[in-house]
Amino acid sequence: MMTLATAKPLFDKKGRSRGESFVWLTSTGLAIGLAMIVYILSVIFTNGIKIFWPPAVAIFELEGEPSDGFSGRIAGVIAKRQFKMVHDPEDHKIEEWQIFLGNREVYGTSYKFFDKSSIREIRYLRDVLRLERREYGDALVFPVSLKIAGKEKISFGDPGFEEVLSRLVRETNERWKEIHQIEKKEIGLINHKIEKLRLREKSLRERGLFAGEQKRVLEKSLGRLKGDYQVLADRAGYLRQTQDGAQLGYRLPTGQEMEISTGKIVDFYFPNRLGMVEKCQFFLKRLWRFLTEEPREANTEGGVFPAIFGTFVMTVLMSLAVTPFGVLAAIYLREYAREGFLLRAVRVAINNLAGVPSIVFGVFGMGFFVYFVGGTVDRLFFKDALPTPTFGTGGILWASLTLALLTIPVVIVAAEEAIASVPRGMREGSFACGASKWQTIQRIVLPAAAPGILTGVILAMARGASEVAPLMIVGVVKLAPNLPIDGIFPWIHLERKFMHLGFHIYDLGFQSPDSDAAKPMVFATALLLITLVVVMNLGAILIREHLRKKYATGAF
Repeated sequence: MMTLATAKPLFDKKGRSRGESFVWLTSTGLAIGLAMIVYILSVIFTNGIKIFWPPAVAIFELEGEPSDGFSGRIAGVIAKRQFKMVHDPEDHKIEEWQIFLGNREVYGTSYKFFDKSSIREIRYLRDVLRLERREYGDALVFPVSLKIAGKEKISFGDPGFEEVLSRLVRETNERWKEIHQIEKKEIGLINHKIEKLRLREKSLRERGLFAGEQKRVLEKSLGRLKGDYQVLADRAGYLRQTQDGAQLGYRLPTGQEMEISTGKIVDFYFPNRLGMVEKCQFFLKRLWRFLTEEPREANTEGGVFPAIFGTFVMTVLMSLAVTPFGVLAAIYLREYAREGFLLRAVRVAINNLAGVPSIVFGVFGMGFFVYFVGGTVDRLFFKDALPTPTFGTGGILWASLTLALLTIPVVIVAAEEAIASVPRGMREGSFACGASKWQTIQRIVLPAAAPGILTGVILAMARGASEVAPLMIVGVVKLAPNLPIDGIFPWIHLERKFMHLGFHIYDLGFQSPDSDAAKPMVFATALLLITLVVVMNLGAILIREHLRKKYATGAF
């Protein structure tokens, strides 16, 4: 037994507390970790916000003869500054600028590096027009004239030029919305009904019942649907033809003159004319469109609403699946299972399951959920649709269940620890009042352990919402034509493929044909994914704090 005489002194010879160095070491590690987190978040934030802010467009006068298809005058925005080494006896460093040029169909690229020394002059002209187009990205041009229906011509500088152009672009955008409504919604609903009739006819033919009154009714319904389809298709075709009624003539910085249909313009603005108020309004407008529109141009343009919706729905489904099973498993392990080799083996297996690579869960989900469970469901309930699979292919349901398996160890461990932290006195008081064990668990233990259980669910949501590797195997796609929830009965379509913000980032960063053009969208989507995870976690944290206050006792 250690006595006061033999005990180690609390202070060293210099009067410092023993162990103080370890305290400083751990605090230093914490500070470094926080600094790294703040740095990466600041990088994502600054680069993600930049995509919505309208920068000024400069006119660059280049030295020397035209080369590589570029004349001595270009318009653009400086995207990046860097230095490159020149291998000469003195190893000089030359500063070069990466400039966003736009006009991809003319230059063949949206970005190009120029040596700073090759730029003779930089000017900012008020008449530079930036066009956001449906194809080939943005264009930086000088407007010349506006031809309406091939007859009326309005020159740039004439009164009302900008108002007329704004009206034409607004009208064409409204027509595009109507075309989208017809082709995606109304025609999609008719195609859905036609497919149901086709499957019904196939079923009747296989049973030898496709005759008489049933045949007449089906053929009549099919004919009526085909007639409705043709009417809508003709309407959509007419709207597409009227999109090319007006032409905007413009001049490139090189002097070349071209034309573009107003139906191909999404938006336009004069960046060098915008004041601070107009820039803030433009920022909010672009941000709203980013959150509510569908992607375009191989996902490098437009919005990410389908990816936001798919990520949210998948995370909710995953949470609904993982929470009850994780809590039930924790209750059994803590309250009912007997201590022994089997229980220790189960706990070791759960801990090891948390360290399995996520891609392995994706392979398991494909083999078990998609091929086995989904294939069985198709053979039992959707055999008329075979060989085309319904549930026997990747979908949002199988993706959610796969991620539920991935995150269930976190929920089990957190729930078990929360249940174990409930004071024994609360249980004994319940038993003393005549309650059974299940009644005690249901009405005493679980409400008191709810904050700790929600902590596990929050951690599971944070990890599941940002996983990508398993989803690439069990249902996520680059572009999903239909959302998993819509107005078509039964309204919730768990068999459909979906878009996900994490996969959207991967696709933009590594699969995009123009990586430089996709880079701003990568940061914006990453910022949005972080924000979405934080918002969902904050909602769960608020619920947890409410439960903590509701069931707080002096024993805690």
